[in-house]
Amino acid sequence: MKKLLFTILFLGLVSSCNNDTISNQTEESPNTLTTSTSANMANKRTCISDEIRKQDLQSNPELVQKMNALEANTDNFIKKLQAGKVLADGTIEIPVVVNVIYRTSAENISDARIAEQIAVLNADFGGINSDANKVPTEFQSVKANDTKIKFRLANIVRKSSTKTSWTGHTMKQSSQGGIDATTPSNYLNIWLVGTIASTRGITLGFATFPESAGAWNDGVVIATQFFGKTGATAPFNLGRTATHEVGHYLNLRHIWGDAYCGNDLVDDTPTQQADNSGQPSYPLYQVCGGVSRSVMFMNYMDYVNDAAMFMFSAGQRVRMQSVVASSGARAGLRVL
Repeated sequence: MKKLLFTILFLGLVSSCNNDTISNQTEESPNTLTTSTSANMANKRTCISDEIRKQDLQSNPELVQKMNALEANTDNFIKKLQAGKVLADGTIEIPVVVNVIYRTSAENISDARIAEQIAVLNADFGGINSDANKVPTEFQSVKANDTKIKFRLANIVRKSSTKTSWTGHTMKQSSQGGIDATTPSNYLNIWLVGTIASTRGITLGFATFPESAGAWNDGVVIATQFFGKTGATAPFNLGRTATHEVGHYLNLRHIWGDAYCGNDLVDDTPTQQADNSGQPSYPLYQVCGGVSRSVMFMNYMDYVNDAAMFMFSAGQRVRMQSVVASSGARAGLRVL
């Protein structure tokens, strides 16, 4: 069972912010400026969701309590589901507000490209993505065929800016030149910006986890060049950056648990040493705890190229369902 005590989990999160060399190699600080904004540097996926979460948890002890309650509720939901006491096949449609902050005409992306991204989310979370047939036979039995979570574009908000890069949560504050969230307890807010500040190449995006549900900074941030498909920058031009970040928003962790042979709190995702990148060949074996395993690098919560990721697992599906259930941290998304 890939489970940890909540207190130990939090201590690990805080300590890894400074001591986890694996995490430091793949996660970027949201408060430091990139040395280059060239799209050509985006040859490896970088998502700073876990780094943002660590900083938010350290600065707000109340979030720690909410995170612990969130995991307790998730575990209780799974137990009830296994006992047949909850109905988990009802579809939830999440209303989405896309906040476009642009400096150039290229960053002011079209309504059509936004609609294209929403379609990708619905395909990926519905398990009807065109590349779902690439899931290896080994993982077919644990593939989530449909998470029962859908997305509906509710509104697009646009704002011109002279900023060349954005740090932390500043893009979510009108006082900082950004756009304030639209009722974050009821809408998934997605902010699009030209560049997310980072020290190691280009950062594709980040998201807040459900313990931040309803807070002013709750939602997903994506660098515009990696949003949607048409006109997006390869090898992250199939809309999977949004799929990855919305996974975090719905309480999925990176599949390697953000530590060497770490724990993502999902039982059916094989333990792996660290993140995978590029376009790995299947099977890919890694050794953790003295056991060699074929790892699920094609999972949306790894770091591989868009074309190499095409599945959620059944365990991940249940974690996401627990968050949007009537008792979940994101139950407010159900009311519209």
